[in-house]
Amino acid sequence: MSVKDFIKTTERELRDIFENIDDIRDFNQKKVLDAFIDHKVAPEHFYTVSGYGHDDLGREVLDNVFASVFKAEKAIVRIHFVSGTHTLACALFGNLRHGDKLISVAGTPYDTMQEVIGCTGGEIKSESLMGHGVLYDEIPLLNDMDIDFERLEKSIDESVKMVLIQRSRGYSLRKSLTIDTIQKICQIVKSKNPSTICFVDNCYGEFTQTQEPLEVGADLIAGSLIKNPGGGIVEAGGYIAGKEEYVNQAAMRLTAPGIGVEGGAMFNQHRLIFQGLFMAPSVVSDAVKGAILAAKVFEKMGYKSTPKYNEERTDIIQTIEFGNGEMLEHFCRTIQQLSPVNSYVTPIPEYVPGYEDKIIMAGGTFIEGSTIELSADGPMRPPYAVYMQGGLNYSHVKLALEKILEKAPVSV
Repeated sequence: MSVKDFIKTTERELRDIFENIDDIRDFNQKKVLDAFIDHKVAPEHFYTVSGYGHDDLGREVLDNVFASVFKAEKAIVRIHFVSGTHTLACALFGNLRHGDKLISVAGTPYDTMQEVIGCTGGEIKSESLMGHGVLYDEIPLLNDMDIDFERLEKSIDESVKMVLIQRSRGYSLRKSLTIDTIQKICQIVKSKNPSTICFVDNCYGEFTQTQEPLEVGADLIAGSLIKNPGGGIVEAGGYIAGKEEYVNQAAMRLTAPGIGVEGGAMFNQHRLIFQGLFMAPSVVSDAVKGAILAAKVFEKMGYKSTPKYNEERTDIIQTIEFGNGEMLEHFCRTIQQLSPVNSYVTPIPEYVPGYEDKIIMAGGTFIEGSTIELSADGPMRPPYAVYMQGGLNYSHVKLALEKILEKAPVSV
């Protein structure tokens, strides 16, 4: 069977699943459209101001649209967040004080977040949360895979100020957290201490389901605009949304006390952010379809691929375990060769700030570091798993997979 026929056969097997993804897309598109209409988005909201950024009507409406979409009391959407990690750090540092206790409920957080928290295993750095006197603990996963709800219930008391709920898996092989799982976590936490802040790292998860974490009990969420909600065209930034008190505290960490959400020139980025958000449900849908196709393809080829093609999706990431570094490098290099930008570049494993192991990264993206665009990366450590994410359109993902299969050591 030719590679093209193999792909077409696999697509036919996924027809019903793809129809369900289309339904999720349509639901989320209506939700976004309704927010634009309700807040009367108009051309004057695309204009910008200079200097301090005071009296920026577009920025205010943008915050309100995001708040409506994510069902938040308030949101702050800014290009001044340099990354998802920076956005999350502002939410953490803004709402935690010396002596407060933070618990990660899904095991050890993503590599760069370990630096923010100070739980890297070495000497605690003074600039981290723990260096500022924040107490930290984490709840190990059951079998390195599932949330330990029983231990969670025993761990929450009046001393716990915040729980960190990382929706996506990061560079681990645990399950990403569905909305139902996030809801159960929040219910347990609130039953033990209603004052504990349930904070969800929402990166990679926006618009993959019909609900967002704030709708099921979370108090605060944060994410990156060069991931799902930016629709592949936003050049930088992040968002924080949730209860007004917590968003305000995070905003004052980004800017300064007394300024909060009231300052920050947006440098003519309003239109791109509005437009990116409007495009996001469709772009995310295509990325999810691409991930499902990859899951099915590599499962049929004998590789372990998670989540499975027929499992519920809660983020855009697909993990494939190769068992050796050579195949991991081959996968990433082929993704790079099939990228619209820098296709001639050859990725090599290298140390990256915030990570302990060498990382190989493929991403010929229009926006540097954009992971809603088709990209792939992975740490050079067993089981040598690649983390594929994104795809501005489904066709691009399919073309890349065809090329990978042509050179794969396992026959189709």
